[in-house]
Amino acid sequence: MGTIESLIIDHDVKGIIFDYGGTLDSHGDHWSHIIREAYGKAGVSVGIDDFIDAYVYAERALAANRIVVPGDTFRELMEKKIAIELQRLSERGCIAESLLEKTDEIAGYCYDHARECVGESAAVLRKLAPCYPMVLVSNFYGNINAVLEDFGIGRYFLSVIESAVVGVRKPDPAIFRMGVEALGLPPAQVLVVGDSYSKDIVPARTLGCKTFMIDGRQWPPAG
Repeated sequence: MGTIESLIIDHDVKGIIFDYGGTLDSHGDHWSHIIREAYGKAGVSVGIDDFIDAYVYAERALAANRIVVPGDTFRELMEKKIAIELQRLSERGCIAESLLEKTDEIAGYCYDHARECVGESAAVLRKLAPCYPMVLVSNFYGNINAVLEDFGIGRYFLSVIESAVVGVRKPDPAIFRMGVEALGLPPAQVLVVGDSYSKDIVPARTLGCKTFMIDGRQWPPAG
């Protein structure tokens, strides 16, 4: 386990699969922690149970409805997600309706955080790219390619496999099998890098891949 900067690759590895959210864009932290920090910076104070309820509600809304479109950048994604969260909190009486106007401020904090983290990850990807073919495997909303283009790292990946597009989500090992097939390598020669033990490490090991876990704050956030 470690950070993206401390990634160690043994001589048997011939290709790499990277997770995206939590791995390349937040130093291993689950995004609930960054969003909660953004709430605090914007002066939106809610109890941890109410925050978790709103976070889960928004995630389910994004998964069930065509709210996010393929061309959405991460900033646009966060604006939609935060708007749903704040509306939920307002409807449940957890925040004043006037705080709905904090959507842009909270989304902006999250976007800036992601851009900084991805910039640091890009330095690692740049060093790896000449030596290893790389594939991205991510549970995402259907707009991962727009996010990668906006952050300037899409060129490092031979293929991008996104749950909303292929219809398979982690922790199903099948989505990692797609990544292995895209690399055209035996699983034993593939390193999977992710931030979730249950969603990245366990299914990758099931296939026989090597693994590297990024340390960070896990779900759920604490009070």
